[in-house]
Amino acid sequence: MPSTFSARGGLSALVCVAFAMSLTSCKSKPAEKEPAPTKAVELPKAPADFPALAIPDDNPQSPEKIALGHQLFFDARLSVDGSRACYSCHQNEHGNGGETPLAVGAQNKQLTRHSPVIWNTSYFDAYYWDGRAGSLEAQAKGAWGGGNMGVGAENLAAKAAEIGKIEGYATQFEKVFPGEGATPDTIAKAISSYERTLICDDSAYDRYAKGEDGALTDQQKQGWSLFMGKGQCAVCHAPPLFSSAMAVPGGLYYNVGIGTKGKAKEDVDPGRAKVSGDDADWAAFKVPSLRNISRSAPYFHDGSVATLEEAVKLMATGGIDNPNKTALLTDRGLNEEELSALVAFLGALDCGKKLKQPELP
Repeated sequence: MPSTFSARGGLSALVCVAFAMSLTSCKSKPAEKEPAPTKAVELPKAPADFPALAIPDDNPQSPEKIALGHQLFFDARLSVDGSRACYSCHQNEHGNGGETPLAVGAQNKQLTRHSPVIWNTSYFDAYYWDGRAGSLEAQAKGAWGGGNMGVGAENLAAKAAEIGKIEGYATQFEKVFPGEGATPDTIAKAISSYERTLICDDSAYDRYAKGEDGALTDQQKQGWSLFMGKGQCAVCHAPPLFSSAMAVPGGLYYNVGIGTKGKAKEDVDPGRAKVSGDDADWAAFKVPSLRNISRSAPYFHDGSVATLEEAVKLMATGGIDNPNKTALLTDRGLNEEELSALVAFLGALDCGKKLKQPELP
C-alpha cells in the first residue's frame, strides 16, 4: 500500500508540476504582434484646370452672337428639306452624340461615319474624324453644305439669304453682324460661337479633381488608378479633357483597327490618310474625348461597337490587328474586375449639363 500510495502521489505531483509549467509557459509567451495596417493606395493626381480656350480674332464672342448661334443650331430650316438641324446628330437623349452607328443626314441619307459627342469640342484644333476642317467655322459650313444638312456648298448663299428673311432673324443678324446680315460666313460664325460655350466641366470626376473625395466611388477610384497606370488609357485620353488630340495643333490620329477586320485595303475607310496623303495615316482617326462616354453608345468612327464594356475591352486588349495599327496599343493584361472598374470610372465623366431648346423666330 505505501508503495502504491507513493506512486500515486508521485504521479499527482508530476501532473501538478506539468500544469504549473504550462501556466508559466502561457504567461511568459510573448503576445503576437498585430498585423501592420494596410497602407492606403495613393491615387494619381487628378488634373482639374482646363487650358485657355482660343477664340478666333475674326469671331469674338458676344452674348447676342451666342444666342443667335444657339437658335441656328436647333433650326431645321437650315437643311435642304427642313428635316435636320445640327442638334439632330447631337441630342441630349444620346449623350450629345449619334443615336445610330452611322449618322443620318437630310433627305434620310445615311452618311459614312458616326456622330461624335461635341462637349468641349472647341478645344480641338481640327474637326471631323479625319481632321479635314481646320476650325469650328469650317466644320459648320462643311456639315451645312454636305450630307448632314444636304444644302450643297454652291447653295449656301441662297439658303443663308432665305434664313435672313425670317422675321426675327433679320433683326438679330443686323445687330450681331451689322452691314453683313445672314451669309454663309456669319451663320457659321454664330453657330461656332454657341458651340464654344458647350463646356463639360461638372462631372463627378471634375468634382473629385477639385477636392471632393466622395465624388467617386471606391470602384471608380480603382478605375481611375488603372486609367492612369496599368491600363495606360491616359496616353491617348489625357485628363482633364480626356482626348490628347485636344489643344494639339492639327490633332492626333491613330489606327486601332476599327473597320479593318476582314476587309480588303481598298474597302477600308482611309481616315486621316485621305486628308494628309500619307500612307502612315491609313485607317487612322482622331482621338475622341471620353466626356459623356457612358451615355453615347455606339462607339468609334463607324459606330461598330454597341456597348461601353465591349469598347473598353477591345482597347485594353490591344485593338484589332492590321498592318498599320498604332504601337501604343497593346494588351494591358487587365482582368474582369479591372475592366469593370475602368467602365465604372468612365461613368464619372458623364456631363451634368444638357443642351437647351431655344425659342426660334
